[in-house]
Amino acid sequence: MSDEGRVTRDEGRGARGEGRGTRDEGCSRTLPPKTASPVRRAALFCLGGAAVRLLALCALAIILANGTRPSPAQDTLATPLVLARSYFRSGEETLRAFAPVSKATRYSIVKLDVDGETVALGTVVDTGGLVLTKASEIKPGKLTCWLASDKEVQAELLASDEDEDLALVRVRASGLKPITWATGGVAEGQWAITPGIAETPHAVGIVSALPRRIRPERAFIGVQFDLETQLPKIGALLPGMSAEKAGIKPGDLIAAVNGTWVTNRDQVREILGDFREGQTVTVRVRRAAQEFDAVLKMTVPRLGEAGAGFYAPRPGGNFGADVSRRALGFERAIEHDTVLQPWLCGGPLVNLDGQAIGLNIARASRVTTYALPAALVQRILANLKSRRPLGDLTPTLNAPASK
Repeated sequence: MSDEGRVTRDEGRGARGEGRGTRDEGCSRTLPPKTASPVRRAALFCLGGAAVRLLALCALAIILANGTRPSPAQDTLATPLVLARSYFRSGEETLRAFAPVSKATRYSIVKLDVDGETVALGTVVDTGGLVLTKASEIKPGKLTCWLASDKEVQAELLASDEDEDLALVRVRASGLKPITWATGGVAEGQWAITPGIAETPHAVGIVSALPRRIRPERAFIGVQFDLETQLPKIGALLPGMSAEKAGIKPGDLIAAVNGTWVTNRDQVREILGDFREGQTVTVRVRRAAQEFDAVLKMTVPRLGEAGAGFYAPRPGGNFGADVSRRALGFERAIEHDTVLQPWLCGGPLVNLDGQAIGLNIARASRVTTYALPAALVQRILANLKSRRPLGDLTPTLNAPASK
């Protein structure tokens, strides 16, 4: 196993579960307070009935699972009662309970297609047709989008932020409704709803961890350190990777990485851990009395490629889950347990008031989805808009997608 490859993840492992930290409002039939917003009152009222039915069915299921026998008069029942799939968290009845939230936000969302294939959702950020989405899902091809009005219109990519994987798209449609961003913080255990352009949401979940940094998937320069010393001394090189291509040799010392001087191999690992695949770093190399700079590209060896068995794989596993092609490496992200397909990223993650607490950015594992916090998204949006000439950002009339 490569010495360079050993690293401790800081993604965190908070406890997960649908029941953990759920809001009290969903467990009562009492009418919501009059001070609540109409969307929230409607959602809570609907949730009350669903919650009561869910609790009753769950209690009966537990009794049956524990082997409690019915009375003789009921002993003729051939099939024990079980919770219907429509009342599972992603079931039709459960999603219908959140319909008021989805109806209030669906005109602030678009569905993006590339060459007729749906690749992502988009979040409307102004009335002129500007939309934010997940950049790595926007592949080369003809870009169009579907509106909540069931109309397909043209769209074009304007700018992107590679660090946070966000893209700014202009949709050729007028009269769009910008999403409302939440101004407060998020809390562990609160509802996290992923609406789309339909009248019921795609999925619901629970916030399982507060915003924090998500380090990228570990990438490498292709060296193995000399384990006989704590100095950042090269012991071996992996054939075909960037260190060898740059002319680095066994016995060389790494003196600095991107201008930061280092004295031991742990410092090198820590600095390199902040860079994702495809990014480059400048390494100052000392060989005897000489020093030179080498520009090295970070690489993640894939199965079947050179070096795939040289480095330890990233801890954990996806257990067959369909994850995003870019799932890690974000400045800050909210973790929630909503089960989303990768194409459902790019749209807003909203609370019970229909306000966006973030933008879904990645399905990372079977039970982990990340959303960029609202404040971070708005900061990136301002930066992306500043990169474009004013003419590129002006409102446009509806332009149907050409066939």
